[in-house]
Amino acid sequence: MRIAIASGKGGAGKTTLTASLHQSWPRPHVMADTDVEAPNLHLFLHPVMERSIDVALSVPAAVNAACTSCGQCRDICHYGGIARFGNKITLFPDMCHGCGGCFVVCPEHALEEGRRALGTVELGHLADGTLYVSGATRIGEVMTPPLLRRLLAELDLATQGQDVDMLLDSPPGVSCPAITVARRVDAVLLVVDPTPFGLADFRIAFAAFSALHLPLAVVINRAHMPGNEGGEAAVADFCAGHGLPIVGVLPFSREAAHVLAQGEPLVATGSQWQTLFAALAQKILHVFGGAANV
Repeated sequence: MRIAIASGKGGAGKTTLTASLHQSWPRPHVMADTDVEAPNLHLFLHPVMERSIDVALSVPAAVNAACTSCGQCRDICHYGGIARFGNKITLFPDMCHGCGGCFVVCPEHALEEGRRALGTVELGHLADGTLYVSGATRIGEVMTPPLLRRLLAELDLATQGQDVDMLLDSPPGVSCPAITVARRVDAVLLVVDPTPFGLADFRIAFAAFSALHLPLAVVINRAHMPGNEGGEAAVADFCAGHGLPIVGVLPFSREAAHVLAQGEPLVATGSQWQTLFAALAQKILHVFGGAANV
């Protein structure tokens, strides 16, 4: 079973929750940090990385002398990667999405292929032997879905033939990276920050992920914050109105914040959190237990 731990906004707590779920998960599993624009799950799990894969995108890199400036390559590009100024075709490789359409329609085969570095995918293991997969975009790169697809492909290859669960720390929000990951999982666990902004982003996240027709469940994080009385009640009302199961409520805790600041997962705080996350893992499995691997 593949579970994406997602959120409607950054800072809701999905990474810290994912780290402690690893410590509490009762079945064989692998861990993946798919938040490739800002990967930080390693700060809590301390993997030893053993293999790094450079990922690049095929893009038009040059126009040779055979070009007649017909403009067909420009017309097919919907992303502004090709322009025609007068009788000259100009390329903007950083705008390219790698669809390859320009190469297909060019009657003179005047476009020369190049490679644009997207980032890296890394594979390694945690201290207990759990497989750990992560990715990181190249600084300045804005397009992450191709890198994520390669990360997920490497995850599939590394676990081929194994009966293991996958816990994926998802990109935050509901833009292309988050949806790219969600389309490859069996279920989505939404971590909600029960503040007015958090609830507003949670509503957007619910609309986006429910359109994928995946099983959804909710964890309310930092509940009972001073000055935020009623925040979790508003989230609970929304969940009740949309048939969303709440599988856990994690309390606001200054002690927990101190432990996290030291680079340790929440379960390192003590037996209270260990018991809480053990119950949370069992509840997640109970709610998502019927989901089949994709």
